Amino acid sequence: MGGTPLCFASRRFACDGKSWLNRRLACGRITIDAIFLFIVIATLASGVLSLAGAASLSLGLLSKLIDKMVSFSAGVLLGTALLHLLPESLESHVDAHVITGWLLGGLLGFFLLEKLALLRHSHHHEGDGHHHEHGHDAHEAGKGGWMILVGSAIHNFADGVVIAAAFLTDPRLGVAATVSITVHEVAHKLGDFMVLLNAGFPRRKALVLTLASSLTALAGGVLGYFMLDRLQSLIPYLLALAASSFIYIAVSDLMPQMQRRTSPRDALPQILLIAVGLALVVWLNGHDHEHAHGRDHDAPRSALAMSLAGVGGAYGWAPVATGRRLSAHHSLHDPA
Repeated sequence: MGGTPLCFASRRFACDGKSWLNRRLACGRITIDAIFLFIVIATLASGVLSLAGAASLSLGLLSKLIDKMVSFSAGVLLGTALLHLLPESLESHVDAHVITGWLLGGLLGFFLLEKLALLRHSHHHEGDGHHHEHGHDAHEAGKGGWMILVGSAIHNFADGVVIAAAFLTDPRLGVAATVSITVHEVAHKLGDFMVLLNAGFPRRKALVLTLASSLTALAGGVLGYFMLDRLQSLIPYLLALAASSFIYIAVSDLMPQMQRRTSPRDALPQILLIAVGLALVVWLNGHDHEHAHGRDHDAPRSALAMSLAGVGGAYGWAPVATGRRLSAHHSLHDPA
């Protein structure tokens, strides 16, 4: 950066009497444009690198075992929804009944969207028996692919807001957030990619669509930079909606495919691959949870705090916002 020293949270937020925007400009050592550039680069890099990691894993041997990988994808999606996204939502200051209401609303919403699409498709092909049969099969295969993209786009948008919040607090925290989210996203994007391949999408199209859903992280980062105070309160609801889409795809699309395989020889591999998908999510989350758990049993944690609280403590620095140690719901869920 041409030798220009970075300005960190303790100085950027030193003047409590200034407005939200002026607090960002309080330190002259780093410009508002530099932080914006960091956020753009970080959100793009997170999406591209995690997709590259997922693609490198899925384009080899796994792509030849696409039928088997349905079980793995179901494990990844359920693990991401129930062991990562939903707990993050429930640990916010939002009432648990509200969060589960959003989860239920998301499940019903995806059901209604699918039902409308099926009714429209059935009406369009009415009276064309052979074509309707093949068209219906293709539509059934593709429905899960499009729905998983919607859920991933919502999830990635929330990740972008988290990255923006981290960089606006401390550039070092922003780098740590980017690395943490990128690692988590490898498993998630691997599951997405396998769902798209299973839905009949060509490999190249699956890659392009997965990359496109990742770009919503850039939108979340940019909007978070300019409107963090407004967007931060939406994160628990966005995570609940994303969780609902992953649960819906796993339960309504992937698991019924698995149940159609009635041979006893298929049962054990299916169970093992679901377990492998769940274990991958648990393993990627485990290190962050261990660090965050020891920081503050009483303070609720969100995606940013759970991913990064231990990182800051391990290196002897702690982000400070308006004179207090960063916790997820001070920085992400409380009004400024």
